[in-house]
Amino acid sequence: MSVEALEARLREIGEARYHHRHPFQLALQGGELDRCQVRAWALNRYYYQAMIPIKDATLMARLGDPEWRREWRSRLVDHDGEAPGEGGIERWLKLTDGLGLEREMVRSTRRILPTTRFAVEAYTHFVRDRTLLEAVASSLTELFSPMVIGTRVSGMLEHYDFVSEETLDYFRPRLTQAPHDAERALAYVREHARRADQQQAVLEALVFKCDVLWTMLDALQHAYVEGHRPPGAWDGKTGLIAGATP
Repeated sequence: MSVEALEARLREIGEARYHHRHPFQLALQGGELDRCQVRAWALNRYYYQAMIPIKDATLMARLGDPEWRREWRSRLVDHDGEAPGEGGIERWLKLTDGLGLEREMVRSTRRILPTTRFAVEAYTHFVRDRTLLEAVASSLTELFSPMVIGTRVSGMLEHYDFVSEETLDYFRPRLTQAPHDAERALAYVREHARRADQQQAVLEALVFKCDVLWTMLDALQHAYVEGHRPPGAWDGKTGLIAGATP
């Protein structure tokens, strides 16, 4: 394929398989979830957020070009910050704080769904173990994240009186960070995916990452909407800040 055709195929995969179509995502932004279900989403998604810089550090260690390492390093800073109290992980904890969840419980990840843990670790192992090209390509879901972020934030602010713009502060920087990161990853793929087998691997890497995100929402739907919560998972009350409304 030409690089233009490859990019078109990648965007087709995102349109068809990104989690903007998932029922739980649609319910979240449409105001159809209760407070417990929103808390469950934030709690489980924390594990994904917390593992992003670990995943990116693994990838960066494999980049032989100093220019690309410097480029990729910004992703770690975006999530870890330059100092305590900064970065995307800290902003996500402010979200869970605002939703009434105990920070220690959230950071421990001991009450997340087993499927959340399996999916996130499958992603980190993929980035560690597959080719560097596949590892970079798996991050291309960021091409599609801005279309979810804007709708999610506006929908949650409209429908849930227990969130605020401050609570959702994590998402504001991502509206500029994610497109920048996606364009750089896409530039890497365009440069290095030349052969047919490499291009097929890139497409399959994006499918895999879309499946990871979809599976995480499947688990939330099954446990907290359909009521099939597995043993040990957060029950909607344990781990709340004292005095918080269940």
